[in-house]
Order: sequence, then structure tokens, then C-alpha cells
Amino acid sequence: MMDWTDRHCRLFHRQITRHTWLYTEMVTTGALLHGDVARHLDFSAEEHPVALQLGGSEPADLAKSAKLGEQWGYDEINLNCGCPSERVQKGAFGACLMAEPALVADCVKAMRDAVSIDVTVKHRIGIDDHDEYGFMRDFVGTVADAGCRTFIVHARSAILKGLSPKENREIPPLRYEYAHRLKREFPHLEIILNGGIKTIADIDAHLSHVDGVMLGREAYHNPWLMAGFDSRYYGDVQAAPSRSAVIHAMLPYIRAQLAPGAASLDGRARGGQPRLNSITRHMLGLMAGLPHARAFRQMLSDSKRLAAGDPTLLIDALDRMQLSIP
Repeated sequence: MMDWTDRHCRLFHRQITRHTWLYTEMVTTGALLHGDVARHLDFSAEEHPVALQLGGSEPADLAKSAKLGEQWGYDEINLNCGCPSERVQKGAFGACLMAEPALVADCVKAMRDAVSIDVTVKHRIGIDDHDEYGFMRDFVGTVADAGCRTFIVHARSAILKGLSPKENREIPPLRYEYAHRLKREFPHLEIILNGGIKTIADIDAHLSHVDGVMLGREAYHNPWLMAGFDSRYYGDVQAAPSRSAVIHAMLPYIRAQLAPGAASLDGRARGGQPRLNSITRHMLGLMAGLPHARAFRQMLSDSKRLAAGDPTLLIDALDRMQLSIP
């Protein structure tokens, strides 16, 4: 979810669901230890609960980065052992770490020693030819011995050479039964399933086998799927907001972000000027499945109005839908 689940995206998603955990895009230890910390870690208080996902393989660097995350106010630190991109592999982290469970255990221990919040691991079910269940089981067992209690399982193997990240999300077959079995064999661990889950029916079916479900691209492209999560999964009796209410709730945030001297350091054009598109691009799927959704997307993609930086573009897009937004 690199370049997708930034702070603007998460703030937008938080308007739809009050309780669902949100995760950052992966932030490398190098970016935190040698770059602009505020640019990578700044977020809005409304985003809670929110987890910081780290990429790295040096225990000491991960410990320092995790501590920064805790100091910044994140609720969880998540270690990425699932990203298959070649760029990530060159940094010796991501999915290739599954081949080194002892190192991952050391990383987890170092982070747990450095912070008081939860340290979790996101991983694949295997890498390359190592796609048998026992490979994943042994990886999880070793890392669990270091104190990790939550594992987010992307139920596909990662092919480290020959497939692009996009192909790695589509070509390796989904093997949900691996995650289901993992929960049966490690009942004391929290097992969360990820990968290819698109509907409420899918979520409900998997929750009879595992402790939780993580959505990625489906939540991004069809964010309204999350509108019923609070009542269905968290017991919140408060009614879900309407799509119109979500848009109106975003307007004060957008105006604050676009104001001269705004604190946010991301999503800025040359010269430091904020860009309206850095926020509205995450909202294109809000009307997915509704009549005139295409007109809504077209309005939010109007380059001239985006360049003008006028957030009333969103209200005009609502009006153009010419229907009562449910």
C-alpha cells in the first residue's frame, strides 16, 4: 500500500469507520533514522487506533524506529515481512525476511524491549519454492518465541524473482486454509487474515476460523464497504454516517491542510504548496457502485479545479451526482 495509505487516506477512512484499525504505508528504518521524521510519522489524532508499519532488518535500527513510533503516538508497531518488491529486497527486508526467522525474532525482541505497545508481524505464507505449510508454521513459531503475539497472514506466497508486486498479488494462489490451520495450531496467538477479501460475506466466513481480517486494496477502491464495520464487528450502536456527511466532515481537514503554513509536510508540490489532489485522490471510490459514480470521479479529477485548490469541488461533485446520497 505504498503511496496509498498515507495520513490523508487514513483520515478519510476514519470518517467512515470509527473503530477499525488503520495501518500506515511501510516506512523504512533508513527514512526515519536519516530522513525527515515528521514527514513520515506526522498524523492526526482522529486516526487512532493506528499502527506504524516498519520496513527493516537491523534489530537496533528497528528498535530505534519503533521507539520513535511510540513517542509519536502510534498504537502498534508492525514489521513488514511480506512486501515482495525488488527495491525492498535490495534493502534485505520485506518478504525475503521469511527465509531468516531467527533474524526476524531478533528484530521483534529488540522492538519489544524498546517499546511498551504491541509489536506485530505481517508476512506471506511462503516465498518462492518454500510454499508448504510447514515453512510458514516454523517461521511463526520462531517469531512467536520472541514474544510476538499477533501475525497478519497474507495468504499468498511471494515470488521474489520474476514477478512484479502487482503480479505477486494476483498470480500466486490464495491458500486461506494455511491461515485457518495456523490458528488451530497456535490458538494462543492472534491470527489476522489478509489477501483477496472483498465482501462482508467473505469476512464473516473467515472470522469463524481466525481472529481478524485485514483489507487492503478493496478498502481503498471501495471504502464504503467499511461503513457497517462499527456496528457489525465492534458493537457500536451509533449510526454510520452518510456519504454526504463523510465529505462534509473532510472539508475542515482539507482547508486546514491547504492553509498557508499548514503543519503537514506530505502531499506538497514544488515550492511547498499543498495540493488538493493529494487528499481527494483517496476519495475517488467513495461512490463506487452508485449511479453517476463516474461523474463523481470525473469531477474530483478535474485538473483545473484541483490546481485551483478549492475544496468546494467536493460539494459540486456531490451535486453533480443528482441523487440523494444514501
